[in-house]
Amino acid sequence: MNDVVVGMGEALWDVLPEGKKIGGAPANFAYHVSQFGLPSCVVSAVGDDNLGDEIIENFTSKGLKHLIEKVPYPTGTVQVEIDQAGVPQYEIKENVAWDNIPYTVRLEALAEKTKAICFGSLAQRNVVSRSTINRFLDAMPQTDDSLVVFDVNLRQGFYNKEILCNSMKRCNILKINDEELVTVSRMFGYPGIDLQDKCWILLGKYNLKMLILTCGINGSYVFTPGNVSFQPTPAVKVADTVGAGDSFTAAFISSLLKGCDVAEAHRVAVEVSAYVCTQNGAMPVLPEKYTGKR
Repeated sequence: MNDVVVGMGEALWDVLPEGKKIGGAPANFAYHVSQFGLPSCVVSAVGDDNLGDEIIENFTSKGLKHLIEKVPYPTGTVQVEIDQAGVPQYEIKENVAWDNIPYTVRLEALAEKTKAICFGSLAQRNVVSRSTINRFLDAMPQTDDSLVVFDVNLRQGFYNKEILCNSMKRCNILKINDEELVTVSRMFGYPGIDLQDKCWILLGKYNLKMLILTCGINGSYVFTPGNVSFQPTPAVKVADTVGAGDSFTAAFISSLLKGCDVAEAHRVAVEVSAYVCTQNGAMPVLPEKYTGKR
C-alpha cells in the first residue's frame, strides 16, 4: 500500500456497561478512514493474551489493516461509565501494551509509505510509545501535502506541557475541543481571551495548515490562515458519544484526501460524527451516503 492513512497509539478494550468493545482513538480513526475507501492501517501493541488475540481477530474481521506488535505487557483496558447525558467517563489502566509500542523495521517501512497520520497525547504518556511516534513522524515523507494530525486527548492527567508543545510543533493539523483548549491555554499562559482568539494564536504560533475546534452541541470550527469554517452540530438522539470525535477526524481527513475543500470536508465530518452518536460503540458501519462508496 502506498499513500496509507495511519492511526497510531492506543489499542484497547472499552469495558462498557453493556459489555466490552474495541476502543482506542487510532483504531476508530483508521477504521472509519477505511470505510471511505482509502488505504488505512492502525499501529499499536497488545499483550500476548486472550484480549490481545481478540483485538487482532476483530480488526481482521473488519478488514482493518494493522501493524500490531505483541509485547510482554497486558492488553490495555478502559473502564467506561456513561453518564445521563450519554458522555463517557474513563478509567484508563496504566503500564499496558500500548504504552510500549516498539519501533521496528516493519514500522519504518510503513512510515515511508504514509500520506497522513493521526496521533494523540494519551499514547505518549510512556517514553517508549512516545519515542516510537516521534521516530515514525521523522521517517514519513516530508512533503507539502502530507497531513500530520495531532488530536489532543487530555485524559486523567496523562499529559504535560512538553508533550503538548512538541506534538503541536510536529503536526500541521491540530484538533482540540473547547474544554481542552481552556486547559491548554492556561498551561501556555494566555487564558483571558475568547476561544476563537486562542485558536488564531495557536494556528500562527505553530504554523499550522488547519486547527479544528469542536464545541459539542455548540458546533465546530475549522481555522485556516485567513479563514474559518463553522458548522452547527445536528440535533440527534444520542446513544453514546464514544468514538464520535475520532469519526469526525477520519471523515474530515478522508474528504480532504479525496479532493474536497475544507468547508465540504467539515460538513461531511459533522454529519458522520452526528450519525456515530446515534449508534452504540465507536465503530458502526457508516451509510454510503456519507462515505461516497458505490
